[in-house]
Amino acid sequence: MRGRDRIQYKTLDQVKLMRGAGLIVADALDAVRAALAPGLTTASLDKIANEVIVGANAIPSFLNYGHPPYPATLCISVNDEVVHGIPGSRVLEAGDVVSVDCGAVLKGWHGDSAFTAVVPAAPGFDDPRSPAQVAEDAALVDVTEQALWHGIAAIVAGDRLNAVGAAVEDLVGDRFGLVEEYGGHGIGTEMHQEPHVLNYRTRDRGPRLRPGICLAVEPMLTLGDPATKTLADDWTVATNDGRRAAHWEHSVALLDDGLWVLTARDGGAAALNALGAKVSALAG
Repeated sequence: MRGRDRIQYKTLDQVKLMRGAGLIVADALDAVRAALAPGLTTASLDKIANEVIVGANAIPSFLNYGHPPYPATLCISVNDEVVHGIPGSRVLEAGDVVSVDCGAVLKGWHGDSAFTAVVPAAPGFDDPRSPAQVAEDAALVDVTEQALWHGIAAIVAGDRLNAVGAAVEDLVGDRFGLVEEYGGHGIGTEMHQEPHVLNYRTRDRGPRLRPGICLAVEPMLTLGDPATKTLADDWTVATNDGRRAAHWEHSVALLDDGLWVLTARDGGAAALNALGAKVSALAG
């Protein structure tokens, strides 16, 4: 533990342990993505992820986390919900924008990742959204994912942590609302560690980015105003104006020879190579 924010810098062996947790998270999210369909409850998706994680001899990071204790394996946030939506009896409909956040701990090390997708229409049925809304939702999901990868690429291209938020803000511009109340974080033997990773430009340059730092980068964008509120369950965060939101996340390690995205199956190689970012040989 060194640095002004007492950052937990990891050895290569420790990062490899985190990769094990990251791949379990990837497996769980892949299973949920494959199952996503109208008529399913969010609780049924949560059960799928739980079975994958427990079946891999890992522990869901979110379950019983915090105060009040979080009651599920996943956070599933639908439409105007930004993050921390609690799975339950809600039935998904075609055209819903669904953000799925998952964490797992294996041998004491955490992985954390999220994706956003639109629930596809069932075969033989039309998408209930207007063409304009289809395009709007698709752009929201796509730009949020792009912002994630640009933020990750900045870890290796930049000198200080504020490079991440600057890269996200530059990519988003004024096309969407950029949620500022929530951001990314360090990750390792705890799910949330120092430093806090902002998704916007700040004058505070933040700690130096050097090998051994592991970060969860997670931009959140909205179709309207980015202001949010916490709902009565004390967990779910939703937009004030009821407009839709998207959330993407990966856990990333900065190594001597470049970046390794621990929760991406290809280690982040495809997306980062396309951006010209230096990728670790371990990313394959």
